[in-house]
Amino acid sequence: MPKGWGLLFHPDLIRGTSLGQNIKKYTFFSYEANEALHLSEKERQTVVDCLNNIVHELSLSIDKHSNILIADNIELLLNYCMRYYDRQFITRSLVNKDILGRFETLLNNYFHSEAVHTEGLPTVKYCADQLHLSPNYFGDLIKKETGKSAQENIKLKVMSLARKRIFDRSKTLSEIAYELGFKSPQHFSRMFKKETGQTPNEYRSLN
Repeated sequence: MPKGWGLLFHPDLIRGTSLGQNIKKYTFFSYEANEALHLSEKERQTVVDCLNNIVHELSLSIDKHSNILIADNIELLLNYCMRYYDRQFITRSLVNKDILGRFETLLNNYFHSEAVHTEGLPTVKYCADQLHLSPNYFGDLIKKETGKSAQENIKLKVMSLARKRIFDRSKTLSEIAYELGFKSPQHFSRMFKKETGQTPNEYRSLN
């Protein structure tokens, strides 16, 4: 029968601690089972040592230092997990590049499919679901590989297509906006100006 460790704690334990302030940076809490860490024996022992330290602290009489020491040990454990995930993203580079290529293909196909009319602009969750990954794992992987968030990569793709399509004067700017998945021409115009410094109409006129 499989054996393992479980670590459960009440939010009050880390309230006001360094861990409480930084807990949101540990995005792996929402990873799927198939995105779990693959630990070497040495890494596994480090994780077990952290857990044993917590068990040891819990076995002692509770005093004013107990909560902070337990929280510190949990934070240490999570920081080791972050280090090992960073290592895993590097050692699984070939797998990651395959996902990156599939992400690019997914976006290319998206704007030639009915999804753009039913889903609107592609979201990180939509892309992650299509690639059978959790949104956080997908987002972290894309950030590691490209230096930009998944949302930034999607926006870059949308703006790249927008620049090309604006030159097609057989279509109105409103038609182009809806073809790209924007809910309104105004939304398209605001995003385009924010990214390029020009409105779609100015960009079309100057080019």
